[in-house]
Amino acid sequence: MSEKVLFVDDDANILTSYQRVLRKQFRIEVAVGAEAALKLIERQGPYAVVVSDMYMPGMNGVQFLAKVKEIAPDTVRIMLTGNPDLRTAIEAVHHGHIFRFLTKPCPPDSLVLALEAGIEQYRLITAERDLLEKTLSGSVRMLMDILAMVDPHLFGRAQVIRGYIRSLAQTLQVGEVWKLELAAMLAQVGLVTIPPVVVLKARAGHTLSDGEREMLERVPEISHNLLINIPRLEPVAKIVLYQNKHFDGSGFPRDSVSGYDIPLGARLLKVLSDLRDLEESSITRRRALEILRKREGWYDPRVLEATAVTFVSPMEAQHQVEVPAVAVSVRGLKVGQLLASDVYTADGKLLISAGHRISEALLERIRNFAEVTGIREPLYVEMTSATGTPRAA
Repeated sequence: MSEKVLFVDDDANILTSYQRVLRKQFRIEVAVGAEAALKLIERQGPYAVVVSDMYMPGMNGVQFLAKVKEIAPDTVRIMLTGNPDLRTAIEAVHHGHIFRFLTKPCPPDSLVLALEAGIEQYRLITAERDLLEKTLSGSVRMLMDILAMVDPHLFGRAQVIRGYIRSLAQTLQVGEVWKLELAAMLAQVGLVTIPPVVVLKARAGHTLSDGEREMLERVPEISHNLLINIPRLEPVAKIVLYQNKHFDGSGFPRDSVSGYDIPLGARLLKVLSDLRDLEESSITRRRALEILRKREGWYDPRVLEATAVTFVSPMEAQHQVEVPAVAVSVRGLKVGQLLASDVYTADGKLLISAGHRISEALLERIRNFAEVTGIREPLYVEMTSATGTPRAA
């Protein structure tokens, strides 16, 4: 077995006996006392199973296993005690969330069975997590590729807003930024279900029918429904659903949610999306923020002021750095490179917006268009400052 098992006791002789009896069947490591064990877990983990004695000086087994749950939640926890009682068992289950409760002296066969079951449980936990992460990663990558292909302009806009939201989250000291970035990238994915002619009419500022306006208003709901069934994207889907909701409760969706009950990510996205819309109308950022401030009841005041501090202050402007770019041909384009310029077909059609990282699907799309209609060259990709080579993922 490749998984490691850690035994913890305040008696070194008992630990030595565990090693002697079990070393042929398991990868056994030992620690004298809870403090030493916690350091070992942090430095040399992960461990599939941790087996702890109950009564140890300084920190007992229940307290120790509760700490293990905090720092290594996947690790399976087993309690060993020489003085079993109901109260101890209840505390161990409630606070340590133990997998097995064994009594001393524990027969070797029983201990082996408990360790085998613990390792199998660890494998199930980690396999499920890996599957979820791969499912999430693959699903998000597919959605982004679809968005980039169907509407390059929209994808480029989403890339810009993702950069904005990353900077604003840093100002506000918000955690789990990956959820906010995904919400920014996938907020408008529902547009892929809307007839392109309606999207183009709205983008050009043409008059829309009542049906077309209602169709576009429901894009957050459509996007939410596309995302909600992807594992671990439920919070992202909720942000997307409320992205157009005003702080005073007006706007879509038409429910009673308002103020700080609106997800923080949605409040950030509302400010930054509207800011970007104004910037795309050739309005300066400072003037755009003045316009946002006049829209009474639309935005979270704290988010609006943080946006001004983040994007308009002189200090922010001084720290903006131009990223160098290098010209490449379609033949020289590689997966992982970051586009520094838009990609156009030979007849002037926008194919992919700047800011998109080249995936296998996008590279195949560019090469196919190069063969059929031609691509305007050269293309430009970002360079690494250290090597002068095109930047990869």
